[in-house]
Amino acid sequence: MIDLYSNENFPIDMVLLLRNLGYDVLTSYDAGQANQGIPDENVLAYATENNRVVITLNRQDFIDLHRSSENHNGIIICKDDRNYTDQVQTLHTYLETQDSLQNRLIRVLKQNRPKSSQQTFVTREY
Repeated sequence: MIDLYSNENFPIDMVLLLRNLGYDVLTSYDAGQANQGIPDENVLAYATENNRVVITLNRQDFIDLHRSSENHNGIIICKDDRNYTDQVQTLHTYLETQDSLQNRLIRVLKQNRPKSSQQTFVTREY
């Protein structure tokens, strides 16, 4: 199973759901890295040094870091959406098929279902 590092903007409710599914999620609070204004590139470096994939809601900054970083352990960007359960389940279904996210960026997105007014979460690699 992939080990995760959540930055401080990632909802604790999602951390708990991921932990309930068996993921080892280290939060910035657990690591003593919270409320210090640590730059995102240092967050990514910390996760990489600890063999963890960053999981965040911070879309643009981590997309930019992914594009400019030569080596990282992976980045997952989730949607800022209160439907935590469906979002985590979609991510879990995807991660079950992955051995590594080395140098990869994964996004959890919400999209319309064809011929339906409901939306669903999907994963997409960038």
